Amino acid sequence: MSTETGAVTGSDTSRIHNIGYRTYDGPRLGRAYARRSLYSQTLRGSFGLGRSAKSKVLPMLLFGVMALVAAILVAISMAAPDATKLVVKYTAYAIYLQAVIGLFIAAQAPQAVSRDLRFKSVPLYFSRPIERVDYVVAKFAAMASALFVLTGTPLLILYVGSLLAKFDFADQTKWFGQGLVSVALLSVLFAGLGLVMAALTPRRGFGVAAVIAVLTISYGAVSTVQAIAWDTGSTGAVQWLGLFSPITLIDGVQTAFLGATSSFPSGEGPGAGTGVVYLIVVLALVAGSYAVLMRRYRRVGL
Repeated sequence: MSTETGAVTGSDTSRIHNIGYRTYDGPRLGRAYARRSLYSQTLRGSFGLGRSAKSKVLPMLLFGVMALVAAILVAISMAAPDATKLVVKYTAYAIYLQAVIGLFIAAQAPQAVSRDLRFKSVPLYFSRPIERVDYVVAKFAAMASALFVLTGTPLLILYVGSLLAKFDFADQTKWFGQGLVSVALLSVLFAGLGLVMAALTPRRGFGVAAVIAVLTISYGAVSTVQAIAWDTGSTGAVQWLGLFSPITLIDGVQTAFLGATSSFPSGEGPGAGTGVVYLIVVLALVAGSYAVLMRRYRRVGL
């Protein structure tokens, strides 16, 4: 071994050199700061902010579609003679544009978690004060927030447009609030399911396909079976079939509790009793998604 003067006390092949590293004496910001930073980074990254120009194209395009359609609907409502309300309900907007929402979460959920798994950077997070629960909570909250921005902004455009058109303030405010509650629940549910699907594999392509299958293809399948059940006279099965797709779950909850008009065949959604079942399933899926994510990241070793 050698000292700083270069004197050798052992084998020439075993030496310790002082290369000038110094200890850090500044403030330690701790877990809370790391959690906030991870949340902010993931939320911004969901819209391509802080990333390459190419990464901004899809999320901003989808955001633009959501906002533009809302603006067009406002213009149509204002142009209609003797109109007293918008041509679309606040609670129906996300249902109509569920394909856009599904594409957004399919593209951004793998971006939020699959890259960390693929490049094996997750152990680096956990080597710092941040713990697994911090990582999961930050990613979950950021993705839900991104979806809420995506789905809540067009509702705000509809609301502002309705006020400019001098529609009834009390009614519009009530319906706007109901719409925000609906998209908030949708955002949490879709974020949880999307992150679970994306976290199961480090391959982004597989994650995208899994999210689309769970959120979008399931809606098409359930809607088709509901229509068949209605046409064959099995009307009682229509409400229960809605339990098997995330978007129809949200449809059922808002129909039962938020005064929405159901998109189920003939517009007959669940009542309050069945709506409780819908709400329990939604909450169970959200809690289950969190539990699966926690279990998934317990298996990521250092």
